[in-house]
Amino acid sequence: MTATRIHPSSETTRPPLFPHRGGGAGASSSSAAAAALRFTVWKRSSMGFQGTDGFSVYDAAGVLAFRLDNYSRRPKLFAGELLLMDGQGAPLLALRPQIFSMQDQWNCYKASEESQGKRTISHQLFSMRKCSVLQKGHEAEVSIFGCGTASGHTGQGPSFLVEGCFRRRNCKIRNSAGEEVARIMRKNVETASDSLTLGDDVFSLVVEPNVDCTMIMAFVVVLDRICWKPYTPMICSS
Repeated sequence: MTATRIHPSSETTRPPLFPHRGGGAGASSSSAAAAALRFTVWKRSSMGFQGTDGFSVYDAAGVLAFRLDNYSRRPKLFAGELLLMDGQGAPLLALRPQIFSMQDQWNCYKASEESQGKRTISHQLFSMRKCSVLQKGHEAEVSIFGCGTASGHTGQGPSFLVEGCFRRRNCKIRNSAGEEVARIMRKNVETASDSLTLGDDVFSLVVEPNVDCTMIMAFVVVLDRICWKPYTPMICSS
């Protein structure tokens, strides 16, 4: 009997680090550029302490690719900074809520010990905010800094739009040209006799070739916060 696997089974490539957009380096290998990267996102901290939230993200080989450990779902005013790390625990991106924001905005910074606690707009990589209720079918929008579409630049459209419903694990991330760069969907696993759809705590993330996986994963973390729902910790029995 074949064991059920939570993680994908297709071939994977180590994700690039933001802010690289994946232009020339990814295109050097035609085989790598031909296939999208598939990840399994588990809404549990890799540390697994009861009462805390987090992410454990596995690549197609079942290797821990990203993690975000042990934070509390306090109100935005007290939420503090979220730190997205690679599978080994090295910091990649820091995510902070914009306290005074009508559209639930979060800002992303390059993670570094030197700038911790004093991150400024000059260090900012992107901002992501919930779409207005008038933007039907759209969940959130992203403005990339340094690309002429940063927040505060009037007359410019967003760099990325999230359409669909994140809470139902059914949404697409599109760039400013309308091209799909990533997709979030329910996770199916094959058993010996049937196909099983997992709960929304485990879902699939597909990232198109030459798209920065670290940046997309940061989008997912922010979506999880702005599309908030109560978190139920896993109860462990002795």
